This record gives sequence, structure tokens and C-alpha cells, in this order.
Amino acid sequence: MGNKSRPIYAPFKLDVTGRAHLIVTNLAEPPLELAEGFDDITVWTVKTIGRGIPAPAAPGLRPFRAVAELLPQLAVRLAQATVGLRLYAIGSEAFIWDAFNVAITAGLDKAEIFVHHAGPLVRRVYCTHCRTMIEDVAADITPCPACGAHLFVRDHFSRRLAAFMGVIVDAEVPGEVPAAEALTS
Repeated sequence: MGNKSRPIYAPFKLDVTGRAHLIVTNLAEPPLELAEGFDDITVWTVKTIGRGIPAPAAPGLRPFRAVAELLPQLAVRLAQATVGLRLYAIGSEAFIWDAFNVAITAGLDKAEIFVHHAGPLVRRVYCTHCRTMIEDVAADITPCPACGAHLFVRDHFSRRLAAFMGVIVDAEVPGEVPAAEALTS
């Protein structure tokens, strides 16, 4: 039956019905080849060179210093969007679902938003005990930096929080924490 909360990602492709296309990504190398053959396409990327100086912009490329800079600008851009804009979020699961939530808040329809998971296999984890978000978790058990609980990273994904749920692993026998295993999906 499988886990119904876990997103399933289709292979990336541009929607030919769109009149304008905006790709946002947190990948180190922006996927510029995806834009070939399409008119009115823009790529926003979190990419820095050297000491935090944005890379020189190619036509249609807008670099940002951090995700925290890109997402608020995305909200502004989408608030001004016209019918026919398609948004493509490519990158880590946390990033693409953060972008998805910005787009929904701005009024885009789910059919106008495409998400594609790419990059390292890490998760954002939400501690269900103290509500702390833990970034870039690569194992199924992780300590919470805020409350100190050893968390089991469940395969339950919250699209609203853009995070997987972390629950205390040693609730029944305090101190009995199994060995962590690397995440495989």
C-alpha cells in the first residue's frame, strides 16, 4: 500500500501550455539546459562563487545569496504573476515544498506548480516534542539540538511544514537508542 504522505515525483519537464516559466532551484549548478527551446523562461538559483558574490548572470538567470533571500522575492514575483505562469521548484525536498507553499499562498493553483526532488538525500525533520526544525538530516535517528531527544525520522512527510516527522525513539526505555542507519530514499 505504501506511505500516502510521501510525495512521488514525476520526471522533470516543462509544461508546454505555460506562457511564462519560472524555475527556482537551490542546486549548486542551475539546470539551464532545461530551458532550451522555450521562450519567456527565467531561472532563479541560490548560487555563490568565492566569498559570497553571486555568479555573473546568464540571460534569464537570477542568482541569490541564500534561500532566505530567494523565497521572499518569489512571493513578491508570484503576487504580480499573470495567468499562464508555470513555477518549477527543483532541489532538496525542504526547498521545493517551501517554494510550493509560497506559490499556494500567492494564489497559484496546484496545477501551475511543478516540484522535482534533486540533490543530496537529506531531510528536514520536525521535532514533534519541541517543534524545532532540524535541517539536512541524513540518518533515520538524529538528536534534536533544542530538546536533546533522540528522534526516529518517520517516513511521514508534512507538505505544510515541508518536513518529515521526528518522534522520540527511546520513549518506552529511556536511553535505549538503536544505531542510526543512513536514509535510502
